[in-house]
Amino acid sequence: MTAIRLLLVDDDPLVRAGLSLMMGGADDIEIVGEAADGSEAETLVDRTRPDVVLMDIRMPAVDGLTATERLRRRQDAPQVVVLTTFHADEQVLRALRAGAAGFVLKDTPPAEILDAVRRVAAGDPVLSPAVTRQLMDHAAGSAADTRRTRARELLAALGEREREVAVAVGRGLTNAEIAATLFMSVATVKAHVSRVLARLGLNNRVQIALLAYDAGLLDEGGR
Repeated sequence: MTAIRLLLVDDDPLVRAGLSLMMGGADDIEIVGEAADGSEAETLVDRTRPDVVLMDIRMPAVDGLTATERLRRRQDAPQVVVLTTFHADEQVLRALRAGAAGFVLKDTPPAEILDAVRRVAAGDPVLSPAVTRQLMDHAAGSAADTRRTRARELLAALGEREREVAVAVGRGLTNAEIAATLFMSVATVKAHVSRVLARLGLNNRVQIALLAYDAGLLDEGGR
């Protein structure tokens, strides 16, 4: 089994040391580097080619949000999992919109952080319905109408079944749960998800969920 190549990014050396000790003890994870800010992270990504970057948000110089945006624009972009001390933070939401595959709190139990890295490396973004809803509610504000209009314009490009799948993704359902709910095979669900990502120019399921929320579909039965 090929080990997951992981890059740790945090400005606190004690946090990096703790993460390195915890993550490095797993047989299926290889720590390929540590960075103290976003600029250093970009350099190390070029050098070490990680599969996943565990990224702190609040750092001096180049912060985690800027680094995430830059990394996710790359052709062979690594997956990014955001590290934060906040349950709901506007910067975390912006990181998810930029293409981060999810986020974990710094006080999350070690086993759950390991699980998050493994899931993201396997192409399954960490999308907790409860936490995602909390982030979305936090982001609701004066720009909500503008976001809704833009989101609905984008989703208008989808077919009916693709739209239904997008709403189900927004509700945090797994592919198997979507298949059971919409009476289709898991393979068909995966195909619909791939088409939604391609048509809308999105990176992952988290961004589909945010777009469905912005469009108001999660409160309207998906219509």
